[in-house]
Amino acid sequence: MVHEISHGIVAYKLGDDTAKAMGRLNFNPLKHLDPMGSFILPVFLILMNSPILFGWAKPVPYNPNNLKDPKKGAALIALAGPMSNLVLAVIFSGLIQLLGPFADTLGEAAVALLQFFNIIVFINILLAVFNLVPIPPLDGSKLLFSVLPWRYIGIQQFLERYGMFILIIFIFFGFGLIIPAIWGLYHLLTAPFSIF
Repeated sequence: MVHEISHGIVAYKLGDDTAKAMGRLNFNPLKHLDPMGSFILPVFLILMNSPILFGWAKPVPYNPNNLKDPKKGAALIALAGPMSNLVLAVIFSGLIQLLGPFADTLGEAAVALLQFFNIIVFINILLAVFNLVPIPPLDGSKLLFSVLPWRYIGIQQFLERYGMFILIIFIFFGFGLIIPAIWGLYHLLTAPFSIF
């Protein structure tokens, strides 16, 4: 939810009020639920005993015509989501570093809280790194398209047309490529109190 709201806030700051007008710049989770990404796909994956469980929130819309520089604006809006995940990871890793040295003396509740904060850090790093993969509809594709010269418009059109299929293939067969970055960032932020 924070990820999607961050897209909308940056769009609003850059001159587009589409998300605000649609009531999407709030922390009510019901406003961000996507029938396919929040319910159907996760339930299907659970029923199929899939080793991978994923889903998504409803994307926050924006109108590029309202931006002064649509190409640069699209990149900044796209970057806002993963950056919000990294900010959350840093905040909770800071809490881990503050609580960690005292967790054993403070008791079971402190240990449970430390574990919970570790999960928050891990999930947010995973979301940030995954969303930076340059495959549509992920945020990384918008960053790629913002720097891709116009002569490569065919690559952009191909990726936009087949992005969802490519993404599914990536999730099942290429996800291992980003695992070292996820674990590396996680351990960098949480050590010596990492639980995974």
